[in-house]
Amino acid sequence: MLMTYVPFPGPSSLPMSPVISPSSAAACRLAGQGNDLVIPKGNPRMQQKSGTVVLAEEVKNPAMEKLELVRKWSLNTYKCTRQIISEKLGRGSRTVDLELEAQIEILRENKKKYENVLKLAQTLSTQLSQMVHTQKQLGEAFADLSLKSLELHEEFGYNADTQKLLAKNGETLLGAINFFIASVNTLVNKTIEDTLLTVKQYENARIEYDAYRTDLEELNLGPRDANTMPKIEQSQQLFQIHKEKYDKMRNDVSIKLKFLEENKVKVLHNQLVLFHNAIAAYFSGNQKQLEQTLKLFHIKLKIPGVDAPSWLEDQ
Repeated sequence: MLMTYVPFPGPSSLPMSPVISPSSAAACRLAGQGNDLVIPKGNPRMQQKSGTVVLAEEVKNPAMEKLELVRKWSLNTYKCTRQIISEKLGRGSRTVDLELEAQIEILRENKKKYENVLKLAQTLSTQLSQMVHTQKQLGEAFADLSLKSLELHEEFGYNADTQKLLAKNGETLLGAINFFIASVNTLVNKTIEDTLLTVKQYENARIEYDAYRTDLEELNLGPRDANTMPKIEQSQQLFQIHKEKYDKMRNDVSIKLKFLEENKVKVLHNQLVLFHNAIAAYFSGNQKQLEQTLKLFHIKLKIPGVDAPSWLEDQ
């Protein structure tokens, strides 16, 4: 179906500048003060001709400008909507970069998998935190009974020490797990999300490019005469603008995907080593190795009841 667009006819000319004709009394005063009236040279805003003062100012109508913006936006939205529907119905063609599309699809699948890992790690952190809290309470209960039960003083005592040690190691492991969670969360919900935002802009640019490409193809299939040539030239210009935008966004996505892959490998390598070493040291009872793991990754445990230092104190 051949569709043509007839531009909305704007006003043929701007409103004429007002012409102010003075009254007879004012004319007499102007005639008497003619020698004192100074008109700046080269100033088109004020001219005196035949006793008439003409004030010429460029008048811009904000309403007309907004109307023009709305018209362009509506036209672009219509073209893109028509292109999307045409693609879904299998009637229209779309531009596809097979290599780039494959990379984007892999990124989206990986994001879902990382989100699942993040969710499970948060669950582990919550459960470990509850266990550490229970171990602290149990250690305090054993310590209290050790003082009050002389016949079982020793038994309650070493159980209290064991639970306190487990709680301390649990807090150390919890610090490592929370550091892992924070790093993966930054990767998933900031770095990857920022790249996917650029991908979304690229996909929108691709739809606009295909929409204006389709319009140009339809016009080129029609007759070429004095009426259609201006429309074809205008369509060619719009097509070129959106082609350049599409090429730019495609290049931006390629660059971001490359840097994201490099950053992802570096971040996940460090975090997976941290996670493995901390878990292994905790369950093997190697308190020294667990503490060294945190020092290696510069992780500081938050001491309960102690507020974090202010920015000024850090400096």
